[in-house]
Amino acid sequence: MADSTATFDDVLPEALRFRSPAPLVDIGANLTHDSFGRDLDAVIQRARAAHVDTLILTGTDREHAEQAVALARQHPGLYATAGIHPHDASSWTPELARAMAALHQEPEVVAVGECGLDFNRNFSTPADQERAFEAQLGLAAESGLPLFVHERDAGRRMQEILHAWRDDLSQVVVHCFTGERETLYGYRDLDLHIGLTGWLCDERRGHHLRDLVREIPLDRLMVETDCPYLVPRNLPAKLKGRRHEPALLPWIVREIAHWRGIDEQTLAEATTATARTFFRLPADKDS
Repeated sequence: MADSTATFDDVLPEALRFRSPAPLVDIGANLTHDSFGRDLDAVIQRARAAHVDTLILTGTDREHAEQAVALARQHPGLYATAGIHPHDASSWTPELARAMAALHQEPEVVAVGECGLDFNRNFSTPADQERAFEAQLGLAAESGLPLFVHERDAGRRMQEILHAWRDDLSQVVVHCFTGERETLYGYRDLDLHIGLTGWLCDERRGHHLRDLVREIPLDRLMVETDCPYLVPRNLPAKLKGRRHEPALLPWIVREIAHWRGIDEQTLAEATTATARTFFRLPADKDS
């Protein structure tokens, strides 16, 4: 990783230097994205200063999963997932399945995924998406690891597939949930976890989530940035470069707590406890 060209505190203005009242787990951070190549160490420092002590790095294909594992080995408090995103489902082969199964044996890998269905863009055909998803469900069942799921505009089909597999899987989280009430209730019926992002902070398309946050059981809720994507639109100051990062997670937690009607510390403590149990993280560490 290249040396940082940004100092610890010259990226975030003072108004965006938040600190959570309790340690947080960011369950979806794409820190292998090219935009973090020049200042990753500073990004991790800022996350720790914000009390975001644990980061789950999302592996969306073989290359990025391997990079996530390498970073997790270098930095305490970082872990990885390993899967094939539905956008890349057409790349699924027996060789790739073997590579994923090997990655799932690495101690740094705490979930199978990101995998699932995305019928919004269909960069891979729905048929290829379902084929790759079913194969990764098999890997999750075989490894016993929890499942990290992507779903967009595919709630009904996702529920049908997961219903058939549910007894064979351990835990499942639908990360970056953006669906409607009917879809949420379907996932609740399947005893799934829900990951919320800064989508809730978007008045154009995420306002419906503000009415739904009370309907997610607190012991099934986790929080994430999905950085560098999904910068909260209602931040109190402009963000240089518009690149999201884990240090901004406390703002998302504050927003969720507001709309849920509880205090920020209660939500932080609950989501962190849930994430530690879900991903089987060491209970005696803050990082």
